[in-house]
Amino acid sequence: MDKKSLTVVQMLPALDAGGVERGTLETAKNLVAKGHRSIVISAGGRMLPQLLDEGSEHYCWDVGAKRLGVLLWIGKVRALLEEIKPEILHLRSRLPAWIGYLAWKKMNPLARPHLVTTVHGPYTVGRYSSVMTRGERVIAISHMIKNYIAENYPKVAPADIRIVFRGVDRQKYFHGFRPTDAWLQCWKQDFPELENKFLLTLPARITRWKGQEDFIKVIKNLIDRKIEVHGLIVGEPHKRKQKFLQNLKDKITDLGLENHITFVGHRSDLKEIMSISKVVLSLALDPEAFGRTTIEALSLGIPVAGYNHGGVKEQLEAVCPQGAVTVGDTDAMAALLYQWTQQTPPVKNKHEFTLENMLSKTLAVYDELANTK
Repeated sequence: MDKKSLTVVQMLPALDAGGVERGTLETAKNLVAKGHRSIVISAGGRMLPQLLDEGSEHYCWDVGAKRLGVLLWIGKVRALLEEIKPEILHLRSRLPAWIGYLAWKKMNPLARPHLVTTVHGPYTVGRYSSVMTRGERVIAISHMIKNYIAENYPKVAPADIRIVFRGVDRQKYFHGFRPTDAWLQCWKQDFPELENKFLLTLPARITRWKGQEDFIKVIKNLIDRKIEVHGLIVGEPHKRKQKFLQNLKDKITDLGLENHITFVGHRSDLKEIMSISKVVLSLALDPEAFGRTTIEALSLGIPVAGYNHGGVKEQLEAVCPQGAVTVGDTDAMAALLYQWTQQTPPVKNKHEFTLENMLSKTLAVYDELANTK
């Protein structure tokens, strides 16, 4: 049977930055490329020009505003859905999901779109979060999230859950990628202290659960073993986390590590930085639902040493199993990295965590529902 052209509406709070936003844009671009109609409802943001340039339509509605007036959007969303008659309504974040769900619920069941939700993380369990499990199909972005749904929302039929891993673009992230000579020259000028060092990179925003304190302990352990190592922390703190950042810097000073750890803040060239690193680390103390930078580093052929839980565990098992370390065991992490100073492990070139797989599986969910009466 020929697949018909679809109209798909995605709803999320805004289009500024983040994994949910990136996945929305990637899905929207793929829909347009496949000849479908893509519509996004959000408050807009820095990624909006890209969305429009890639052929999607956008309704600049603040459906994620945390105020009572947000409920006024329910009627407007329902009216829009009744007007454009999409086959799919895809809800990606809790507050917009409630707006979309309540609008959808009030429509004629015979005329309303099919409902898809994506659970992007282990939300606080409760009625508010339960809206993310009310789709006719519920997308889980990892096995960890599928287990989270099964444990906390047992009313969701297992047959309605689809695992769709987030995906990395293998045309951009591939074994053998090397930065340009111009980039390398600028990098060496800006960070001469990294020359000829065993470079360990921790890409993570500055917040306690992302493991910067453990990173400092690991670097200290390796320095005590007389290893010529340098630690790079790539990420910036939220304005409310400035005190934590200062605490980290004070700890580094107290341990005499000022010449061995560098904060570089937020960088748009993280791919290049990871590609010149000896090892990329993932030290999140709480399990991450997926862990995009982990699979990006692995796709570049750079080994990752990470705490063995959540989505990162799933990636390491498939691509670099030698890198799995018990959560919080900084001594074991340092011992592993000490071994890797002699020889880093091979990283598998092929894996299933690709953008192509993510897009094809998401579209398959849409097609499955659209072909269901």
